[in-house]
Amino acid sequence: MKNLFLSALLASAAWAVTGAAAHAEDNPWMLRARVLGVMPDESGTLKAGGATLPGDVDIADQYVPEFDITYFFTKNIAAELILAVTPHDVKAVNVTVPGALTDATVDLGDVWLLPPTLTVQYHFTDMGQFKPYVGAGVNATFFFNEDEGSVADGISYDSSFGPALQAGFDYDLDGEPGGWAFNADVKKIWINTDVTVNFTTALGATVNADVDIDPVVFGVGLGYKF
Repeated sequence: MKNLFLSALLASAAWAVTGAAAHAEDNPWMLRARVLGVMPDESGTLKAGGATLPGDVDIADQYVPEFDITYFFTKNIAAELILAVTPHDVKAVNVTVPGALTDATVDLGDVWLLPPTLTVQYHFTDMGQFKPYVGAGVNATFFFNEDEGSVADGISYDSSFGPALQAGFDYDLDGEPGGWAFNADVKKIWINTDVTVNFTTALGATVNADVDIDPVVFGVGLGYKF
C-alpha cells in the first residue's frame, strides 16, 4: 500500500512537472502560515495474547500552528507541502481484561506526530479575488516523544503512510495575483498505526492495537505569493 501511494504521487508530480513547468508563472512560490484544528476520527482494535479485547481508543483534538509551501507549475496546477507537528493525549476506553479490568479507561500518555503531507492541487482562477482549489496526495506520519503514561511500562507507534484529500480557497487581499491572501482549508488524512503497549507491571501482558486516527484538519491563516 505504501508503494502504491508513493508511486501515484510521483507519477502525478512527474506529469505536472513535464507537462506544465514550461508555462510556470514568473513568481511561482506561495508561503502560508495557518492555525490548524486537528480532529481525529479514531478507532482501534485491542489484542492481548492473540485474543481481541473489548475497548477502543480515544485521541484528543489539538490546535497547532502550521507552515506550508506551494509551488505553482501553472496558474491552475500546484503542489503543496504541509509541515506541522501535533501532540495528542491518548487513552484506551471501555477496556475489559478478564480478572483485571472491567469497562476501564486506561491512560496511554501522549505522543507527538510529524505528518508531512504532499498534495497536487487544481486552482480555479476565474472567480476574481476568490480562488478555490481542490487537491489530493499522500501523507507520511512519524511518531516521536512517546510517553506511556502512568499505567503502562512502555509504548511504541509504527509510522504510517496513507492518502490525503483537501479543499480550500485563497482570497487575494491585494486584489492582484501576487501579494497577501486569506486562506481557509480542510483536509481528510488517513493515518493508521500499529501500537504496542507493555503492561508487564500492571497486567503481566502486552497489548497490541491497530489504530486508525484518520483526522479531519481545519486551517485558517494568511499566505503570501511572490
